[in-house]
Amino acid sequence: MTGHWLFSAPPAVTMAALAGWAICAWLAVLQWQRRGGGSRLAMMEGLRMLAVSVVCVALLKPELAQEIPHTEKPAVAILRDVSGSMATRDVQPAGGAVQSRAEWISANALPKHWQPLAANAHVTVADFGAPPPADSSDEDGTDLDGALSHALEQTENLKAVLVLSDGDWNLGQSPIVSAAKYSARGIPLYTIGVGSEKPLPDLILDHSDVPAYGLLGDQITIPFHIRSHLPREVQTNILLNGPAGEVARKPLTIPAFGEVTDSVVWTPSQPGDYDMDLQLPVEPDEAIKDNNDQRFRIAIRTEKLKVLVVDSLPRWEYRYLRNALMRDPGIEVRTLLYQPGMDRGSGLNYLANFPQDKAELSQYDVVFLGDVGIGEGELTQQDATAIRALVEQQGSGLVFLPGYRGRENTFHGTPLDDLMPVDLDDSVPEGLSTQDDSHILLTSEGRGHLLTMLAADDATNAEIWKNLPGFNWCAAVADTRPGSETLAVHSSLRNAEGLIPLLVTRPFGNGKVLFMGTDGAWKWRLGVEDKYHYRFWGQVIRWMAHQRHLAQGERIRLSFSPETPRAGDDVSLLATVFDQSGYPVTKGSVSATIASGTGASEHVELSPLSGGWGVFKGDYTPRKGGHYHVIVKSETDAKRLETDLNVTGSSRERVGDPANLAILRDIASLTGGASGGAGDLDAIVRKIALLPEPQPIEQRIELWSQWYTACAVLILLAAYWSARKLSGMM
Repeated sequence: MTGHWLFSAPPAVTMAALAGWAICAWLAVLQWQRRGGGSRLAMMEGLRMLAVSVVCVALLKPELAQEIPHTEKPAVAILRDVSGSMATRDVQPAGGAVQSRAEWISANALPKHWQPLAANAHVTVADFGAPPPADSSDEDGTDLDGALSHALEQTENLKAVLVLSDGDWNLGQSPIVSAAKYSARGIPLYTIGVGSEKPLPDLILDHSDVPAYGLLGDQITIPFHIRSHLPREVQTNILLNGPAGEVARKPLTIPAFGEVTDSVVWTPSQPGDYDMDLQLPVEPDEAIKDNNDQRFRIAIRTEKLKVLVVDSLPRWEYRYLRNALMRDPGIEVRTLLYQPGMDRGSGLNYLANFPQDKAELSQYDVVFLGDVGIGEGELTQQDATAIRALVEQQGSGLVFLPGYRGRENTFHGTPLDDLMPVDLDDSVPEGLSTQDDSHILLTSEGRGHLLTMLAADDATNAEIWKNLPGFNWCAAVADTRPGSETLAVHSSLRNAEGLIPLLVTRPFGNGKVLFMGTDGAWKWRLGVEDKYHYRFWGQVIRWMAHQRHLAQGERIRLSFSPETPRAGDDVSLLATVFDQSGYPVTKGSVSATIASGTGASEHVELSPLSGGWGVFKGDYTPRKGGHYHVIVKSETDAKRLETDLNVTGSSRERVGDPANLAILRDIASLTGGASGGAGDLDAIVRKIALLPEPQPIEQRIELWSQWYTACAVLILLAAYWSARKLSGMM
C-alpha cells in the first residue's frame, strides 16, 4: 500500500492561510520579546503557534491518498432480468421461431457463454426483478438501479458488469444514478438488450376480469380488451365459445396500432358451470398466433329474484309490467295497487298493505314506485324510511316510474328525496305531453350500457332503439343530480340544461336507483309482443339485484364491493344476517375469515350498521392477487356462509410493451462500456474478457474534516490557557 499527500484548497484560501500564519508568528515573537523572553514564555507561544498551525493546515484541506492493490482475482457480475415483462414474446432469432425474452435468456445466458471470462475473472450470475413470494408485502416490479447498486456494493474487485434485460424499470431510482457511481469507480457496464423496441406485427387479446357467476336469464357481459400492432385496420369478429360451440359473436373494427375495449353479451339457456373460450381469429400477418384467446370458467345459477311493484292506478305500463314480471320464471312479484277512491287491488300476488315488517320487506331485491306519493292513503313517512334503508343498507334496487298524477313530487323533503336521480319540476307535476309521438334517444353512456342492450351487437341495438314505438307523455325533469348517469333523453322536449332526461341511474348506499321518465314502454310490444318490453325490465331487475346475490347461504347473504377487486384495493364486505324467523339480526358477533391460496388467513370483525336491518360491515385489503376463500360466521345462531373472492394481481409489469433499450445504451455509454442486441452476446463477452486488470483502490483520508483534528486544536489551546494561568499571566 502506497500513499501521498493532496491539498485541495483554492489558491485564495491557501494564500490567506499562509498570511494568517505569518502574522500570528510575528505577533508571537513580539509578545515573547516584550515580556522579556525566556524558555517558559517561548514554550507558551510555541503552544499557541502549534494550534494556529494546525488550523492553517486544516484550511488547506489536506488528504492522505492511499492506493490499495487488489489481492483477489477480479470479478465480473452477470445480471439477468427475470421480471414479468420478460414474458413478452418479441425475440425472433434468425431463421427461428418467435421467443419470449425470458426464453431467450434461459437458452443463451448459460455457463458456456462465460468461459472466456472465467479464465481471468471470477464470474457471478444473479437474477433481479423476480416476483416476490405470495405471502410477502413487497411490491412486484423491476428495480434496475437497485440491482446495479447491490452488485457494486457486494462484489469485491469488480472488473465489469454485464446486464441482460429489456430495460424496463418501474421501481427505485433511475439506473443513471448507479451508472454515475460505476463511472466514478472506473467500472464499465455492458448491456445486452433483449426484446424489440418496436412491437412485432400482432393482435393481442388481453386477459380481462370476467364475472364469476351469472343468473339464468341474465345477459352475461364478457368484457375484452384488444391491442393491435398491425399497420392496417382489421375487420373481424370476436367469438365466445362454450362446450357445445359458438354461443355469441360481435363484429369489430380494430384500428391500425390501436386498441379496442368492449364486451360481448351472452344469454345462457341452462344452469351449470361452463368452460368458456373468448377467441379472436388469427390474422395471416400476425407474428404470434397463440395470444388471441382467453379461457375462463363461469357458474350459471338459478335464483328467484323478488320484486315489489307499488302503484296507484292500473295504467297500461303497470298492467304490462306486472304481466311481464309474473311470466318471468326467474322473478317472483308482489304488487300493491292503492286505487284512490276505490278498494285496493286484490287477487293473485296482491298485497293489502305496504310491508310493515323488516323481515317481509328485506326479501325484495327490487322495488318499483309508480305514480304514488306520501299521504292521501298511499305511502307513509315510515314506509319511505323503510324503502330508503332497504336500498341504502341491504343493497336492493329502486325504480321510480312516475305518472301523470305527479304523486312522486310529494317525495320532496322525505327520506326518499335523496334517492331520486333527478330534480322534478314542481310547477308541472302532471308532466309534459306531445301530440305527435316522441322517441327515446340513447346518450353516449347509454349506447353501451347493459340496461339498454336489446340486441347482442351495438349496430343492431341502435337500430332497435331508433325504431321503437313512440310515446306521448313524460315527467317534467328540471335537472339531473350529481352522481347520476343519463342513459337516454327525450327526442325533442328540452329543459334549461338540454333535452329532458328520461332514463337516469345513480348508486345510493349499497344499492342502485333508476328513474324512468315515461310510462310508455308498454308500446314497445307493438308488432313484436313481449320481446323488447320484457327484456328491458328483466335486465333492469337482474342488474339491480346482482350485488345482493354474489353469495348467499342459509340466513346469511354476503356482498362485496368492488366485485372484482385488485390487489391493494379496499374491499367492503357487507353481510346481511337473518334469524330463524327471517327477521334481520341486529346484535351479536359476525366475522369473516379470509384465507389466501398460500394458507395465510386474516380475521375481520364486521360491525352492525344502525337502523336494525341486519347489515354488518367490514373492510379487507388483499395484498396479492389470487384466489381467496371467505367464511362468514354469525355467532348468534352458529350459521356460516362460504364463498370465494378472486383478486386480480396489481403489477407494474406489463407484458407486450416494447423494450426500453435506450436506457441500456445510456448506462453503458456513461461508464465507458458497450451495448448490443440479442445477437451480440458473444462479441460483448469477448470485449469484457480483454479488459485490463482493475486499477488499485484509492482511499482518501480527509484529515481536515476528522474529529481528532478538532480535538488537537482544542487540546493545544487548553494547554496554552493553562500555562498562562500557572505563570500568572492574565
